Amino acid sequence: MLDIKFIRENQDLVKDAIRKKFVKLNLDDLIALDDKRREVLLLVENLRAEQKKISDKMPTLSDPAEREKLIADIRPLKDHITEKEEELKNIMLQWRDLMLQIPNVPDISVPEGTSDEENQEVRSWGGKPVFNLKPKDHVELCELHDLADFERGAKVSGFRGYFMKNEGAQLFFALWQYTLNYFIKEGYTPIIVPSLVKREALFGTGYLPQGEEDLYKTQDDMFFAGTAEVAMMSYYSGEILEKKDLPKKFIAFSPCFRREAGAHGKDIKGIIRSHEFFKLEQVILCEANHQTSVELHEDITHHVENIIQALNLPYHIVANCTGDLGLGQVKKYDTEVWMPSQDKYRETHSASYFHDFQTRRLNIRYRDTDGTLKYVHSLNNTACATSRLPAAILENYQEADGRIRIPDVLRPYFGKDYIG
Repeated sequence: MLDIKFIRENQDLVKDAIRKKFVKLNLDDLIALDDKRREVLLLVENLRAEQKKISDKMPTLSDPAEREKLIADIRPLKDHITEKEEELKNIMLQWRDLMLQIPNVPDISVPEGTSDEENQEVRSWGGKPVFNLKPKDHVELCELHDLADFERGAKVSGFRGYFMKNEGAQLFFALWQYTLNYFIKEGYTPIIVPSLVKREALFGTGYLPQGEEDLYKTQDDMFFAGTAEVAMMSYYSGEILEKKDLPKKFIAFSPCFRREAGAHGKDIKGIIRSHEFFKLEQVILCEANHQTSVELHEDITHHVENIIQALNLPYHIVANCTGDLGLGQVKKYDTEVWMPSQDKYRETHSASYFHDFQTRRLNIRYRDTDGTLKYVHSLNNTACATSRLPAAILENYQEADGRIRIPDVLRPYFGKDYIG
């Protein structure tokens, strides 16, 4: 959520953000409603002050007739206050609804575009593997080596369900442990967070109100989150931190759930796009400084590059265009790893920074050195999402004899050098 003062003072900038992110909203409607809000709020405050003035006079009156007259005078005033308070309440509901739809302003370096087709490559790394024969996709490899059971997965869990088994399950565990150890050495706090969250947590991180169709919901208005970011960001909601304790860096683990609404026909087979998966997520809270956010955004991206380079997987980094940014994102990088069977890069990580867009909604502040309270800035990036990273390893490390080589850095956690 943006500050209404910032919105009013930078209307052209905010209108441009609405245009660039393709948000269906007329900013003039919000400004007109905010004018009305301010007008009614001022009136209510003046009426309350008048009521207090009359009420304070009451104890000074000894004549019963004067007291009765004062009571008679204050009664219509109370009715007027009640009427205007109800009007203000209704205005505030509409005002909050519009405020939640205002997008964050993209950084000037973000390329303008309509979809992920217009994302721009920033850099690439690694040589793509060369195969004598057509490479098998990860589904064929899983079935060949009994690493997953898709048929029984669909029987038990429905569309896009699967069981990982044998060395397939071991590969998941090896990736989690390797990634966790990397981030602990980098000073991150390991934490396991809830997947079942309240509606407020999703509003706070910007996944509601727009993204409800992609969420699994319970009967008591709880939701299964699609990323550990949701619960992790709410960890400090409503709290005041100290500047000396910033930045706070977490490596958060959770099961993740996504309906994949609008993804019909995409990645129908396999483990790349599923309704349930596991993820380690980087989450950072830092001081309210743009340059600090930019530097940390580069850091969380480089951490991922270090891991993927250690796994020796070809990848590239793309800067997401404005049409491929979420409501709250100032800037986002996607890391995409090479998938030989598809002859293309596929997204495995997504790094974003938000300034105070999320923390205003969640009311997370810090006390600066001069004693003033400010909203912290927030950032996040995938650390390791299973199952997309395992799928990339299986495909890139397949050999001519059908075996799958295990990346060197995973062998201490996996227990052997090859699958098959």
